[in-house]
Amino acid sequence: MTHAAPRLDDSTPAAPLLPAERPTLYERFTARLSRDDAARRLYAWLGPALVVVLAAVLRLWNLAAAHDLMNQFDETYYVKDAWTLSQLGYEASWPGNANESFLSGNVNVFTDNAAFVIHPPLGKWIIALGMIVLGPENGWGWRITTALLGTAAVLVLMLIAKRLTGSTTFAVIAGLLMAVDGMSIAMSRVALLDTPLLFFVLLGFLFVLLDRERTTARIAQTVAARYDGDEPPAWGPILWNRPWIVAAGVALGAASAVKWSGVWVLAGLGVYLVVTDALARRRAGVLFWPTDAIRQGVATFVLLVPVAFAVYLASWTGWLVTDGGYDRHAADAAPATGLWSWVPLSLQSLWIDHTTMFNAASQITSGHSYSSPAWQWPLLIRPTGMYYHHDAFGVDGCTAVNGCSSVVSSIPNPLVWYAGVAAVLYLAYRFVIVRDWRYAFVLTGIGLTYVPWLFYPERTIFQFYTVLVLPFMLLALTFALRDIAGPRHADSYRRRTGQRLVWVFLAVALLLAAFWYPVISAMTVPYDFWRMHNWLPTWV
Repeated sequence: MTHAAPRLDDSTPAAPLLPAERPTLYERFTARLSRDDAARRLYAWLGPALVVVLAAVLRLWNLAAAHDLMNQFDETYYVKDAWTLSQLGYEASWPGNANESFLSGNVNVFTDNAAFVIHPPLGKWIIALGMIVLGPENGWGWRITTALLGTAAVLVLMLIAKRLTGSTTFAVIAGLLMAVDGMSIAMSRVALLDTPLLFFVLLGFLFVLLDRERTTARIAQTVAARYDGDEPPAWGPILWNRPWIVAAGVALGAASAVKWSGVWVLAGLGVYLVVTDALARRRAGVLFWPTDAIRQGVATFVLLVPVAFAVYLASWTGWLVTDGGYDRHAADAAPATGLWSWVPLSLQSLWIDHTTMFNAASQITSGHSYSSPAWQWPLLIRPTGMYYHHDAFGVDGCTAVNGCSSVVSSIPNPLVWYAGVAAVLYLAYRFVIVRDWRYAFVLTGIGLTYVPWLFYPERTIFQFYTVLVLPFMLLALTFALRDIAGPRHADSYRRRTGQRLVWVFLAVALLLAAFWYPVISAMTVPYDFWRMHNWLPTWV
């Protein structure tokens, strides 16, 4: 007996046809790139290039607006030290009215007497280079190299972000947030040492990242070839051909030659390399992987540290080849005996000078109106005001009733800063859950640039030191924004909502960046406009 198939007629309701999910704007964009190799290649360089151009404009525009040596902070010392380095080979002292003379164009009133300094000379040589090329008459000369390195740091951050995320878009987002960030811009527009330090530290991290990509695969391949059937090898290879480690040593030696805090990064990344080598050998199946990593660690030390020391020592060439530097002949009267008697007197004197510098630097505890201990930095309690000039109504064209102000404040974008702090905590949580090496890499950057300062609660330090922490916070924020945007396998509502949230966040961040730019770049604005930026009483 057969049964007739059910007939679909007007009395039988049809199953509703669900509309096809419409891709989001970002998904349509990425789909277009996936189909068009030329468009993908164009975007891969044009996106970052536009960000670098924007960063350069924001850092170079009206760079000499604040015709001042900002004696509230150390620009007054570094600029004059840099100029005497270029003229004498060492930092010399200046008379009491040196700033007025220097700003008026009379830049050669320095003496031949050595000045005592507490920082190595490379950062000041970098500042001097700008004055040698453009002249020392105004801020263009003494700030140009810092501005260029601040711009270059944005590019290096994008290179790191691209390798960590595999996405040009999220690399551009990381670079864009740094390009428009108030603290990053302000620190690139003053002749301080922190931006050159930032550039070399980021270079060091990039080179370590490049080494990891190369070395992990080599370890896996070499160990796989040494298996005896199913029996793993007892030892892995000792790798000496690691040029990116040598490059990292050069970069971190230069960082240490700008500021001694670069040594923390050098030591920390050295430990990071040993740990990652150990984990790579364990994953590859090396039987005695902890001991094997120590063997490799000795080789890594030889590749990393001596070249860093050589770069650091080379930065003192001017001091070594002249006779006028501070403590230059300190060892002449009482040279070392015994084990160290073979060391040249010039290097013995350099060691004495370093001891003096370290003792002085570790005892900087004098009060300062903008000092901020490291525990306050995540809360953004006391951002740093570096320059302030006020004109009353009617003076120099001021038309505001309450007067006009020119300000350089090194405050970061508040929205991005607090979101970045939250993102660091989120990334730490995600690392505990998924153990992603990329998260560990970013958290290592946070730890090496922030945590050491927590051990100096009595020392006079400032919020703007976090310019070194900022790029790693932005990497954490980039990962968080990527997660908010939603994975490809998520449903349409989840992706659309997440991507809209990311667009809104970026739009608000850019609006705030525009709002803050006048008071980080010494533009003349009404006093009341400046007061609108003091959201907390401690920001004044």
